[in-house]
Amino acid sequence: MRRTKAAALVAVATAAGLTLSACSSSGGSGGSGSSTYNAANTSVVNASSHTGGTASYQLSSTPDSMDPGNTYYAFMWDFSRLYARPLVTFNPAPGNAGLQLKPDLATGLGTPSDGGKTWTYHIRSGLKFSDGTPITTKDVKYAIERSNYAHDVLSNGPTYFAQYLVDNSSPYQGPYKDKNGGLNSIQTPNDTTIVFHLKQSFADFDYLVSNPETAPVPQAKDNGADYVKNIVSSGPYEFQSYQDGKGATLVKNPNWSQASDPVRKQYADKITLAFNQQQTTIDQNLMADNVTMDLGGAGMAADSQATALANPQKKTHIDDVQSGALAYVALSSQVAPLNNVHCRQAVQYAIDKTSVQTATGGDVHGDIASTILPPTVTGHTDFNLYPTSGNKGDDSSDGLAAAKQQLKLCGKPSGFSTNIAARSDRPNEIAMATAIQASLKKVGINVQIQQYPSGKYFADDAGAPAFVHSHNLGMMMMAWAADWPTGYGFLEQILDGNAIKASGNSNLSELNDPAINKMLNDAIGNTNDAQRNQAWGAIDKAAMQQAVIVPLLYRKDVMYRPDSATNVFVNPAYGMYDYLTVGSTK
Repeated sequence: MRRTKAAALVAVATAAGLTLSACSSSGGSGGSGSSTYNAANTSVVNASSHTGGTASYQLSSTPDSMDPGNTYYAFMWDFSRLYARPLVTFNPAPGNAGLQLKPDLATGLGTPSDGGKTWTYHIRSGLKFSDGTPITTKDVKYAIERSNYAHDVLSNGPTYFAQYLVDNSSPYQGPYKDKNGGLNSIQTPNDTTIVFHLKQSFADFDYLVSNPETAPVPQAKDNGADYVKNIVSSGPYEFQSYQDGKGATLVKNPNWSQASDPVRKQYADKITLAFNQQQTTIDQNLMADNVTMDLGGAGMAADSQATALANPQKKTHIDDVQSGALAYVALSSQVAPLNNVHCRQAVQYAIDKTSVQTATGGDVHGDIASTILPPTVTGHTDFNLYPTSGNKGDDSSDGLAAAKQQLKLCGKPSGFSTNIAARSDRPNEIAMATAIQASLKKVGINVQIQQYPSGKYFADDAGAPAFVHSHNLGMMMMAWAADWPTGYGFLEQILDGNAIKASGNSNLSELNDPAINKMLNDAIGNTNDAQRNQAWGAIDKAAMQQAVIVPLLYRKDVMYRPDSATNVFVNPAYGMYDYLTVGSTK
């Protein structure tokens, strides 16, 4: 889950074989907790059945898109569930219960057959869109067709379905180009049944259909990239207004039925969103109880967090959230001289990770990382291929010597120049890039920081390979957590060469190693849980040998919840507050 995609991952209890995600749907709420430091990490804070009022959200940039088929930020996968219902979703609960999958549009989890290459789901009868028209499985199929097969129109989301569904006899061009065709590998024999035919076994398929791209879209109302301006809701809230780059207002959907929805409530009468607010302003508004939630869920700015943590009263409103994300620098395998593995390895040795951690406010923002998989992900193994004393890179004698040796091997003994991309509206990310710039300069690697807004970072800038190449972006700041809580859900989109896209790309390093691609493909098709989980650690080590990712921090985020926010808890599936249940007393 990209870009802070933010799932806090702990080992998930799984059933044997292909039904690994068939967890209990009842779960547990984790109890109700008082407003104390870190209370929302394990319990529901300010639990309330109060209805009415306005829940207000602010965001430091803009979403990549509010279209559920065109978004890949974790906070939008979290928030979009208020108006877009996928086939299944994560249980709205704190703690391990939040990692359980629950049927959403579907009546149950999927039924695998043909050795896990065919998956069947049934959706609830009588469902309606916000305009009153019936929801059928054809709307789910169409949603997947537009999100996975029209990346020239909708470029932001992942491409798992396109990678793993059986190919049509004639390559399917997507619904905007192929007006008369359809995707034969998804069948809808009736209005409540949908069947997926895959090229191979896919052990995580129940997790895949929890993505918002399976939320139904009525083809008659779809106008491509402009659908975001008139989204037709399947959830408890519908759009009253939307202004691109400014914000949106959602109100209760009169055609939503509580009886048909096992996971949601309609607490607030209205939900407002304001985009392009300064992060420090958002922090101040939260502490003054003038806003309900920071939509981005990436934590307070370093200065704000220091102020809040030093105030005993304000500290009771703070949660230091184990986001499950990795903060890292992606090194381009296609931009010279970082297309040479030894130049990349020089960067690995030279970066002072301790200074990077300090720049974000210390260990409250995460532990220093040496692997791609965080310790909270099943399959993580503890290793460090590029150790330096105290994790100080070129501020240590061994790190400095190792970096200089690698520079000689890559033919750049005096160093080189390149650019590093970072998101302009994320002060902590800019601080980290600045620390990296200072440490690399000591070995002659001169880095210029190029800043881009979050809302376009992947569509137009760091996630657009042509732009990366033409602007000499040898390094790109990145934060990543799993699309779902398994090693595959964490690794595939950032390491698989088959996932590289012309726009909306998450494999920022453009790694396309045939051996790693095959390891990923073989592992997800393996129905043996132990063997599959062991494979993730091996893939992590193989990618680190290629040195395309410099792990910086196993990230934690300092989040603030005001008194007026009700039913607040951290859902580990998203690594942030669960927006599905948030209400407001204002």
